[in-house]
Amino acid sequence: MTGEIETLADLSKHYKDSVPADLREAKSFEWYLEEVYANPKIARNAHQRVADMFDYYGTRYDEDAGVVEYLMASEDPLHNGENVFYGREVHESIHEFVNKVKSGARGLGPEKRIKLLLGPVGSGKSHFDWLSRRYFEDYTMRDEGRMYTFRWSNLGDVIRDQDPADDVVTSPMNQDPLVLLPQEQRDMVIEQLNKNLDAPYTIRNDQALDPASEFYMDRLLAHYDDDLESVLENHIEIIRLVASENKRQCIETFEPKDKKNQDETELTGDVNYSKLAVYGESDPRAFDYAGAFCNANRGIFSGEELLKLQREFLYDFLHASQEQTIKPKNNPRIDIDQVIVGRTNMPEYREKKGDEKMEAFNDRTKRIDFPYVLEYEQEAEIYRKMLRNADVPDIHVEPHTLEMSGLFGVLTRIVEPDSDTISLVQKAKAYNGELDDGDDVDVRKLREEGESKADIAEGMDGVSARFIGDEIAEAIMDATHRDKKYLSPLSSFTHLGENLETHGSIPEESLEQYHRFLEMVREEYKERAIEDVRHALAYDIDEIQRQGEKYMDHVMAYIDDATVEDELTGRDQDPDEKFLRAVEEKLNIPEDRKEDFRQEVSNWVSRRAREGTSFNPQDNDRLRRALERKLWEDKKHNINFSALVSANELDDDERNSWIDALVDQGYSRDGAREVLEFAGAEVAKSELEG
Repeated sequence: MTGEIETLADLSKHYKDSVPADLREAKSFEWYLEEVYANPKIARNAHQRVADMFDYYGTRYDEDAGVVEYLMASEDPLHNGENVFYGREVHESIHEFVNKVKSGARGLGPEKRIKLLLGPVGSGKSHFDWLSRRYFEDYTMRDEGRMYTFRWSNLGDVIRDQDPADDVVTSPMNQDPLVLLPQEQRDMVIEQLNKNLDAPYTIRNDQALDPASEFYMDRLLAHYDDDLESVLENHIEIIRLVASENKRQCIETFEPKDKKNQDETELTGDVNYSKLAVYGESDPRAFDYAGAFCNANRGIFSGEELLKLQREFLYDFLHASQEQTIKPKNNPRIDIDQVIVGRTNMPEYREKKGDEKMEAFNDRTKRIDFPYVLEYEQEAEIYRKMLRNADVPDIHVEPHTLEMSGLFGVLTRIVEPDSDTISLVQKAKAYNGELDDGDDVDVRKLREEGESKADIAEGMDGVSARFIGDEIAEAIMDATHRDKKYLSPLSSFTHLGENLETHGSIPEESLEQYHRFLEMVREEYKERAIEDVRHALAYDIDEIQRQGEKYMDHVMAYIDDATVEDELTGRDQDPDEKFLRAVEEKLNIPEDRKEDFRQEVSNWVSRRAREGTSFNPQDNDRLRRALERKLWEDKKHNINFSALVSANELDDDERNSWIDALVDQGYSRDGAREVLEFAGAEVAKSELEG
């Protein structure tokens, strides 16, 4: 229907196709028993269903990062990639969260713990929590994630004091229909379910009926002389249960309020005052199951800024997590089944961490650190996502703009390395996977050092992607107001530098250091801009291909102790060591490491040959850089560097050819002129002085 106008009939059909076919259909308990025997996963508990949800939408193992990525977070298929998460650290955190849920699904302990997402502001923990709830809603709409509950019907036929308005009552806690069976008979069913179950966990259910349902069951069993079958046939209807946060059904979010207005009944429920006159104060039918824990039953409870709650108020979480029950005031206990997720920022965690009175609560939490991204190219992807999801003006984002903004963010988050042999920028590059094999840097040790020196964990402090994204947005709007059609690193640096002081979440004592980091990023960008200009002045793709093929011919001959045919004479000759070293020295590869590099490139070529891929030096980053730098050395003597310094000679054919070459690298024409003025003068100066 793409491109066509959808009629009301089209929209109606699309909606009907999107909801479960049995959403409005009431079934018998006998039907449910047969259905659950055929598919035992219908009777999963909350941890088991949530664990299966993550796997259902797909997984992928990232070999480079060494972490499992869940596609609902790395691709977001439900929302066309709008909520994708980036960064090794973030996906490690998500994987850790899922592992705790999966451990809970097996009954290993985490099912009795609060999963506490801990991270700085803007690290994505709240968004991940939100995304999990959206996918849980979708999963329960699908056949693979379906679940059922029950409702009592025709109650007035037997219970004489039943309010006619309560003749039909849905299970107040949306409990699984199996809880209608007494425990001994339920265990007989569950034993058979587990024989038929193909899963890494077993079905368990030892919950008691909620107090209101227990009341109805007792009255009806007394009426039918303990004939359970008659009770279930005449007064129970099985209905499909779909999670919905808006309906507060199997998903609930809870936010701290002012201490004076916070009441534990918001969590556990309270007396239904409209029913007091009908049933009396001690009657379980006069209870309102509207507490957050009640609403979240069978699904996900999400506690926002959990540690901002009063200490006394957190005690309700102790029973909810450890005992999996809640105890409303003046009412019987109520069993609950839910994944309890809490979120908190760093200041609240630090405040509560040393509080001895919080020991019991801390013991019942499983902390999952949710740090900032520490790979600056992955950080840049966050900004790209922001721009994709917005109505961005017609403006061109120049090369390096987002990456350099991301580099600034990462520098504020990582710990200064102990070693004098590596700078902070080099450490950021190492985390980004940029260091060459010849570089004597152990990234694993850098990460271990960072973790040991950080207060809680590396990446838990610094500026957020949200702050940098806001400044990029401001720079875009400023460029638009100035009728400027491009966004460059220089303009983003300006906005970042001007607004550090005005951002409320940046400590005053960090400002001087952050400005120093910004200067480091300016220097890094200058080097990259110079490389781009050199590339534009001297780049020749055919020549790089030819030089690359020559280099590989001589490398292969060197490794095989063979000869190579001379291009001019056709005679066999020894590998040209002078030529080989001229290429390798452009990567600062010392004499004693040349064989390692040659073997590395040889293995790369052989591997590609086995895969049926032809040789292309552009596909090997290190070899490409070496060849480009050698090409520069070979061609720079023929370049008119004086034209680089003359910024006003824009109509000059030579300068226009350089601009065209920069456009081929991804620059706009105006952006190309800016980078020529910014870096071209530096290139010319170094060459003319040299």
